[in-house]
Amino acid sequence: MHLTPALEKKYTKEQLKAPEAQRLAEFIAWGPMIFQVSRLMLKWGILDMLRDSDNGLTRAEVVEKTGLSDYAVKVLLEGSLCIGTILVDPQTERYTISKTGWFLIMDPATRVNIDFNHDVNYEGLFHLDEALKEGRPAGLKHFGDWPTVYEGLSQLPPEVQKSWFGFDHFYSDSSFPEALKVVFGYKPRTLMDVGGNTGKWAMQCVGYDKDVEVTIVDLPQQIAMMREQTNGREGADRVHGHGMNLLDPRNAFPTDRHYDVIWMSQFLDCFSMPEIISILSRAAAIMDDDSRVCIMETLWDRQRFEPAALCLTMTSVYFTDIANGNSKMYNTEDMQACIEAAGLYIEHIHDNLGQGHSIIVCKKK
Repeated sequence: MHLTPALEKKYTKEQLKAPEAQRLAEFIAWGPMIFQVSRLMLKWGILDMLRDSDNGLTRAEVVEKTGLSDYAVKVLLEGSLCIGTILVDPQTERYTISKTGWFLIMDPATRVNIDFNHDVNYEGLFHLDEALKEGRPAGLKHFGDWPTVYEGLSQLPPEVQKSWFGFDHFYSDSSFPEALKVVFGYKPRTLMDVGGNTGKWAMQCVGYDKDVEVTIVDLPQQIAMMREQTNGREGADRVHGHGMNLLDPRNAFPTDRHYDVIWMSQFLDCFSMPEIISILSRAAAIMDDDSRVCIMETLWDRQRFEPAALCLTMTSVYFTDIANGNSKMYNTEDMQACIEAAGLYIEHIHDNLGQGHSIIVCKKK
């Protein structure tokens, strides 16, 4: 298995002493309570109040500022104290924020992850055992009767949509400036954006290069959402849509023009390995020797920092339980196996873009 030095150090040797390991075990056991207490400390602004106070706040002052009952504040403060997001001075009984609490407030990735897990995943995770055993997104029935979350995106409640797209766009958008340099280093005149969603990447492309033409290939309902999002914006006349179900192996990629680059950003992780091979094989079928497939993924084994790998492997649980039941955040070995099985080879891998993305550049064998 390929592991970066930081991950090899973390995952191949025991890191904790017995008391630390015991505490982590209890942290896992009480995880749902820990998550919800911390989420409400954020939602109701208590962590912000503690951060912004000069000398901390007493419980009574938190009650006054929040309008919550003394009982509610006591439950939250005592829980947060034991979680480790706040500290207390036993002499003055004033509470202050800890480093962990500060990261809960200030780290944008953490805030996005909290909203995503609460709004999209939390209730459906009760059915994770079914999802793992049956290979279907058993937790999705919490929202509706769709085979995958993608068919239901446009029908999800607004708050759930906001958190879903916030999660999706946060991790991709941070890498866009560097990704544009990589992709347009190959000087494409035509670009196919497979799984282009609401057209954010496509609009970045037509803004970056005034001559490039972009065709988004996605589900028909996603193409409709994309047209709403891009309507009237500068460069939208160079963004085209091709609606198709990419899971149906009978559906070939469009051949209305030659495509210099076929772009897949945070897309292939939405499918099982056999499905990835099918998609990449159909991409290979319309390529020539000068075409390239550029696959941008957050490969968990190529992360510089261990918390990123944790986030990615836990995101696999979302794919299992909510998204589709059979995909995950892949490592390099798995993705390379799919690429080679589809008749492609890896020309180059660009690492450490944005929030830990890699771009795998492939050509036809």
